[in-house]
Amino acid sequence: MSIIHFANLFSVGVFGMVLSAEFCDIRWTRRKQLIMASGMAAILMFQGIIYFAVDADLAEYIYPLITHLPLTSVLCLLNQRILWPAISVLTAYLCCQPRRWLALLIVALCGSRPLLQDVVELLLTVPMILFLIHFSARQMRTLSHYPWQEQCQFGMVPALYYCFDYATRVYTNLLLDGRLVVTEFMPFVCSAAYLIFLYQTSEAGRIRDRLEQTRDSLNLQMTQAVREIEALREIQRNTRAHRHDMRHHMLYILTCIENEKNEQARDYIRGICSEIDAVIVVPFCKNESVNLIFSAFADRIKTHDIEFHISAEIPQMIPIAENDLCVLLSNALENAIHACLLVKKNGLPAKIEVSAYESAGILFLQIVNSCRDDILFRHGIPVTNDPGHGIGVHSICAIVKQYGGMYAFSARDRQFILRVSL
Repeated sequence: MSIIHFANLFSVGVFGMVLSAEFCDIRWTRRKQLIMASGMAAILMFQGIIYFAVDADLAEYIYPLITHLPLTSVLCLLNQRILWPAISVLTAYLCCQPRRWLALLIVALCGSRPLLQDVVELLLTVPMILFLIHFSARQMRTLSHYPWQEQCQFGMVPALYYCFDYATRVYTNLLLDGRLVVTEFMPFVCSAAYLIFLYQTSEAGRIRDRLEQTRDSLNLQMTQAVREIEALREIQRNTRAHRHDMRHHMLYILTCIENEKNEQARDYIRGICSEIDAVIVVPFCKNESVNLIFSAFADRIKTHDIEFHISAEIPQMIPIAENDLCVLLSNALENAIHACLLVKKNGLPAKIEVSAYESAGILFLQIVNSCRDDILFRHGIPVTNDPGHGIGVHSICAIVKQYGGMYAFSARDRQFILRVSL
């Protein structure tokens, strides 16, 4: 075996091991770097012993046992995972193919000469590894955080190529014999992988579209919630102003009466009363925003003849943004009203009970409302096929997840129960 050929074998070993390490999402410390360097040195040394002291053909034959298996073991130790280090090794092995093919192309263009392919592969090693590290390593490390099912899908092509290469080129001569079923296998794998990729991309696009629609709906809800709160506050400020200026109102009314302008006095009184009574903010708790929301919904619920009870102990200062709190409560109460109206259509009484309190910086909320007995759940979340419905539930879940809280939906005895802590 010539020195150049051995140097090429040495370089491809380093090429694959460096790429495998770069593809793994490992937080490199000095200790881990020493472990990786020691592992690489031991693997290369063992390869050299087999090549020179035993048999070069045997070394190629057992290459997976003396190189890929120990390399995967070292990466598993450093990465504290099993699946992705194996996929990284298989992918790095696949990435050796462009280096080999480019060398074959150059040899074919320049004419076959002794050791030319080894020389070209040696020259391509450093540029190829820098190129792959710069353009592929970061994306590979990102994929390592995907669910294991998606990792398996990604590792399918490298794994099939690995098995195909050893089964048809190293352990047998099926590829060189040119059997049609063998030569057409990798094109089949490429087409199958392309179709799977196409399906995954379209499915990801549909999921992205749904998420964008949900996001747009949440933004609309947020904007509407802010407007409603500001409108309620403006009315409340006007009401306070009217109460503060009550003496001036009384003097004006008295003047109208003294001048026998009774109808004008009546109209003025009606106008003041309508403005004062536009919104009566009931002090359910110390939190102003919660009072405004509960008061607004209490008026709506009263118009639908739905029994409504609130028990709330929420301070003014809570670690939840006002907008998020408004969207959460508004969606929960809106869903409760919708469910109660469906119950009332069947001639049955309906009621809504709200319990809310804050303890140790955590807000606890429970809403119990009447409902029909045909509610469907999927993964613990109520679902509906009615167009325009179901977004409120997703909004509630999104806000609770945003604050790292918990939610639970349940239904029993024609009562729907929502529990939230955040």
